[in-house]
Amino acid sequence: MSAILVTGGTGFIGSSLAIALHQKGHDVRILRREHSDLRAIGSTNVEHCIGDVRDRESLRKAISGCSVVFHTAAVISHWRKERELMFETNIVGTKNVVDTCLELGVHRLVYTSSVSAVGFRSDGKPADETTEFNWGPYDIGYRISKSRAEQEVWHGIKKGLPAVILNPATVIGPRDIHFHGGQIIRDVLRKRIFYYTKGGMNIVYIDDVVSGHLAALDRGRIGERYILAGENLTYKEVFTTTAEVVGGIRPFFRLPIPVVRFIAAGAEAVSMLTGSHPWVSQELVAGMEVQNWFSSEKARRELAYTTTPFRQAVGHTFDWYRNHGFL
Repeated sequence: MSAILVTGGTGFIGSSLAIALHQKGHDVRILRREHSDLRAIGSTNVEHCIGDVRDRESLRKAISGCSVVFHTAAVISHWRKERELMFETNIVGTKNVVDTCLELGVHRLVYTSSVSAVGFRSDGKPADETTEFNWGPYDIGYRISKSRAEQEVWHGIKKGLPAVILNPATVIGPRDIHFHGGQIIRDVLRKRIFYYTKGGMNIVYIDDVVSGHLAALDRGRIGERYILAGENLTYKEVFTTTAEVVGGIRPFFRLPIPVVRFIAAGAEAVSMLTGSHPWVSQELVAGMEVQNWFSSEKARRELAYTTTPFRQAVGHTFDWYRNHGFL
């Protein structure tokens, strides 16, 4: 049985996926950098290949002998100072993965994109896989990088690459050791968030995202994209439910968007003086007033995709963080 490669195998989605594949009896190989944080993947018995998606030679070695590649590796940042690294990893790295998969004749590439590569609807209704990317005027580096990276996969598909694209929403759950989606839980717990803003978002549980990936391997149609979303919630609903579960403060007033932007600008100014990462950035809050809501109907129909209620997802995530000493 040939191996399955997971790029970004020490990351949040990548480690969760690699562990699930291993538990199902697959021969799993992960691509990681030499000094990657191994806490998420732990002692799971997978093969470690040292390299970087920006390095074609290390990619070629990692993919050689693999019939399936899950490409989850990406840099997530909303700080302009890190945009160059993010573009190199997310866009150039994805092009390298696509080209190498074509070169070595991989049987299937499952690419982990993001709903950040999907547009929003001006009528406030949930976007789906056909909603064109329209975030350009907001100049949000992460969204741009995921959209362009996805285009590299589409180019590969046109050349005959058997690829499927997945677009997860904001993900929370165990193994989010760098607090991407989990930052919401930490901030609410520490009483940093006691307000809400206009707009909303979609949050999905990691186990649902992993199940969607496994289903895409067996049932996903080549050349198709599938949104893996959870519940569509207003920011007030997100913070209120999280506070009820973890014991934080429920938001009790609505903060105007201009004030949020002013705070973000101030945080970035401070970071320039201190050299530290800003706790909030202008790119992070850009477009906050938009209802970032999505439909997973296509995934439900074709991948038998199911979701975990947000309240339950928060509880599971909170328990994992506490039990592993992250809070």
